[in-house]
Amino acid sequence: MNGFLGSLWWLLITLGVLVTFHEFGHFWVGRHFGVKVLRFSVGFGKPIWSRIGRDGTEYAIGGIPLGGYVKFLDERETDVAPEDLPQAFNRKPVWQRMLIVAAGPVFNIVLCVALLWGMLVIGRPDYAPVIGQVQGIAAASGLQPGDRILRIDGEDIPTWNDALPALARKAIAHQATSIDVRGGDGRETSHTLRLDRLPVRVDEVELMNDMGIAAKPPAIPPVVDQITRGSPVDGHLLPGDRIVSVNGTPVANYADISPLVQKTPVGGAVQIVATRGDQTLSFSLVPASDAGRRILGFQSGPGYDTVRRLGPLQAVPAAIHETGALLHDAVTSIGRMIRGQASRETVSGPVTIAKIANASAQMGPAYFLRFLALMSLSLGVLNLLPIPILDGGHLAMYMIEAIRGRPLGERALAISQSIGLMMILGLMGLAFYNDLFGQLH
Repeated sequence: MNGFLGSLWWLLITLGVLVTFHEFGHFWVGRHFGVKVLRFSVGFGKPIWSRIGRDGTEYAIGGIPLGGYVKFLDERETDVAPEDLPQAFNRKPVWQRMLIVAAGPVFNIVLCVALLWGMLVIGRPDYAPVIGQVQGIAAASGLQPGDRILRIDGEDIPTWNDALPALARKAIAHQATSIDVRGGDGRETSHTLRLDRLPVRVDEVELMNDMGIAAKPPAIPPVVDQITRGSPVDGHLLPGDRIVSVNGTPVANYADISPLVQKTPVGGAVQIVATRGDQTLSFSLVPASDAGRRILGFQSGPGYDTVRRLGPLQAVPAAIHETGALLHDAVTSIGRMIRGQASRETVSGPVTIAKIANASAQMGPAYFLRFLALMSLSLGVLNLLPIPILDGGHLAMYMIEAIRGRPLGERALAISQSIGLMMILGLMGLAFYNDLFGQLH
């Protein structure tokens, strides 16, 4: 499923899974402490579906699928019958209320571990961590094209998707890094990548360029895998067709096609020769234009040359370790944003998230599980921020209550809620702006 409908579908799946698990954390711990749950809702607004369970809780799906909530019995929100007072949320000890509030983010972090475990057991197709071009800092360190990265600061690196975040962490921290590689001659050598010499302000998007390391392009056969509906090749090519030449130039790899297409004059036609079984096809097409690039509208397979797969038992500590690393990255990223060291473009809205969800789903179940894990962790960390309205804000209020021996007054609560609402609206505005800016550019 591609395009708008595919992005919308996978966004709804993502929100449904993450919000349900988050709210289930509040629900489960609240019920454990004897709090009565009035409603468990996935989504906001008027319910499009609901039913009353045997436990008396209303389970609902709201019409606005951008969150969810658990509504507990609470004297501050409704009249409570005398016999139900022991089940009211506000009557519970402050430590129990703190655990109930913290349960949502904690469940998201636990879900991240479970999803990464599933990804590792299924197996994530990937690229071998073989270096292509080197320049700058990487060249000065002695790294050579064709070197295969074995370890970074002693940590095994089986794939490029393991190498990239490991290098990014060191670059952001400006730490000189030890890299063990195996050269094309089979010899293993160790090099020091002087990431401490990077500029003080680093751009996450350009980190690999700043380090001077590029991945070696995989050898992908020029075989059609997917076709974009309505594109120039739609109706001419089919999945499985093999491109033989472009504008008379033979092509052996998928990577050879785009440079030849880009050389075609704007408005000019591209001559394509392809084979379909024993049949030879030849036709002329005018490429479409997208952000200054000329495109034909088809993709080849990803050309993966390795798979990272672990057994069920091995995957447990690996998933916990990766969750810990991702948690460190998330906290570091938030700290850099607060200090003004990170680009505001790193804040993504629903449009960008929907596109990434759809793209990861098209890449296979392992990549979608990793995407869900990252989103679950991000949701958990974001909710732990001490911003009123968020779970972290409630935790902060309860900590103040525990220290003072009594809750904050209604006026203080109202002011803090207003401040929290303005902060959240500002963050949402930035996310939507980035979505719109990305669409226009």
